[in-house]
Amino acid sequence: MRVQDDHLALRATGLVKRFGDRRVVDGIDLAVPTGAVYGVLGPNGAGKTTTLRMLLGIIEPDEGTRTLLGHALPRDASDRVGYLPEERGLYPGMKAREAIAFMGALRGLDWSTGRKRAATMLEQAGLGHAVDSKIRKLSKGMAQFVQLLGSVVHQPDFLVLDEPFSGLDPVNQERLEALIRGERDRGATILFSTHVMAHAERLCDRLCVIAHGKRRFEGTVDDARALLPMKAHYVPHHPAPGIAGLLPAGAQEDRGGWRFTLPPEGIEGILVRLIDAGYGISGLSIERPGLHDAFVRIVGEAAREQAA
Repeated sequence: MRVQDDHLALRATGLVKRFGDRRVVDGIDLAVPTGAVYGVLGPNGAGKTTTLRMLLGIIEPDEGTRTLLGHALPRDASDRVGYLPEERGLYPGMKAREAIAFMGALRGLDWSTGRKRAATMLEQAGLGHAVDSKIRKLSKGMAQFVQLLGSVVHQPDFLVLDEPFSGLDPVNQERLEALIRGERDRGATILFSTHVMAHAERLCDRLCVIAHGKRRFEGTVDDARALLPMKAHYVPHHPAPGIAGLLPAGAQEDRGGWRFTLPPEGIEGILVRLIDAGYGISGLSIERPGLHDAFVRIVGEAAREQAA
């Protein structure tokens, strides 16, 4: 059954999954815009992988609905989907080119086209030397990247990557980031899970945070950062003990100056007081909170709620 939704590649409403008495996924809603890079963030054991498997129709939810590329049954869209599971695995006796072509064939791509694309993709990824190497002779990171290429060789409209950066060295992490951007530029929608904030901060158009089986946040990276106040680092021209009395409560000495949370009214009034008192300004920087800080706060609040 096909369901019309022109602006979303994927929608999920009220997804629930129980394993025994435990609700691993507890009422999750998702709306992934077409053409977006969408991150599913959360600590280990949060329910990310189970959620992705329900979205793809690999397992069925106990409650809730989902549509993928307009289909109420996700498996009806399987030839238009690429998937890199958390559990990696390739036939060790296969050559890299054949492994990629084989994965494409499972999604309906003809063998000849798959082999040609595989050679081109390996070359573009800087792995052209491995095109005829057997998987067992590749490093773990290279084999993982071959599997990644196999998940996109059929040029899917929707790409799901479960912890794709896990186990990759920095060079292959950069290759993967470039591949994700390339797939987005081609027009694909990319959904990936991770617990490493740096990748999400650089790549995601939107993201959600899952903790203890529930969605705790949804929005842009800037929306997440805005959950925390900005910080300021002030270095006086004439240091003196009395400075602390002119700064907001909780200011702490740091790197030859003072670090404090910006009050809602901003920093202008504080600077006027410091200048009028003769302390001057030798250095001043405003520090926006990072996604890591926002993630720690969101997950921490979820843990406290769970414990209450």
